[in-house]
Amino acid sequence: MKFPDELMFLKNGRAKQKQTSLSMTGLLTVVSGATSGVGLSTIKRLAKAGSNIVMVCRNQAKAEPIKRAIESQYSVSVDIVIADFMVFDSVKSAASLINKSYDRIDVLINSVGIHSTKKIYTKDGIESSFCVNHLSVFLFTELLLDKLIKSAPARIIHVSSEGHRFSGVNLKDVNFKRRIYTGLRGYGQSKSAQLLAMSAHNELLKGTGVTINACHPGAVKTNIGNNNGLLYRVFSKVITSRFLKDVSRASDALYYLAADPSMQAISGKFFHLTIEEKPAKHALTHDLVNPVYNLSKVMTGLANE
Repeated sequence: MKFPDELMFLKNGRAKQKQTSLSMTGLLTVVSGATSGVGLSTIKRLAKAGSNIVMVCRNQAKAEPIKRAIESQYSVSVDIVIADFMVFDSVKSAASLINKSYDRIDVLINSVGIHSTKKIYTKDGIESSFCVNHLSVFLFTELLLDKLIKSAPARIIHVSSEGHRFSGVNLKDVNFKRRIYTGLRGYGQSKSAQLLAMSAHNELLKGTGVTINACHPGAVKTNIGNNNGLLYRVFSKVITSRFLKDVSRASDALYYLAADPSMQAISGKFFHLTIEEKPAKHALTHDLVNPVYNLSKVMTGLANE
């Protein structure tokens, strides 16, 4: 049976995934959203492969026991950098600290993300899903680009989502001031913007030895959405979770994308776990790539620097 492009994720989610056993000893991986879900599982998997880790997270108290457990189990170093991706100044401070503290970054994995069923605005007046899932990830990546280029070969991986298929980007109303907000629409727009900005970064990084790709981590059990109301959380735990797989499936895929030699020259692609997949048409619209990139620079304040 031949699946249309829009439904290939159904086939790819059931397909046998690629694997690697390559050592990452001595490499440094920076991972945002590192204290739960995909991010936490990923740092454990990369540490097992020998990579030193920089955990980028909001909660120092939550991160400390994770750091101790990983360092005691594997012969790697784990550092903690605090950043709240709802606040641009916090993201900038984290990036500045990383740039000052480390000579190189071999892999950057942007795993931070939220799904909000309600329209919530940050202190900067930005819709929260668009801020966390796209703009702050964009800002963090931009601020680390020079270090990544100096460290080449290096890799950037965005933890993306098939949820990008729920909505394109409305450049005139990214903050949902003039249209009805739903959780799926807000989440979808943020992830579509992330893919479009990734295309812009891919063009900018050509010839540098730095690759950038996006990965849907599969239908796995995570804590995303736990910021929502009781009904949402109960439904997710009692109903939705029954259909989800262990999060190690996602971390194995991200380890493959971060470490396998076959990925060294592949860039600007969207993967369902380890299988390359075509994103939704609205996330491939060439005429939107530069406008989304430029809008993101303006909204994060980078256009003025």
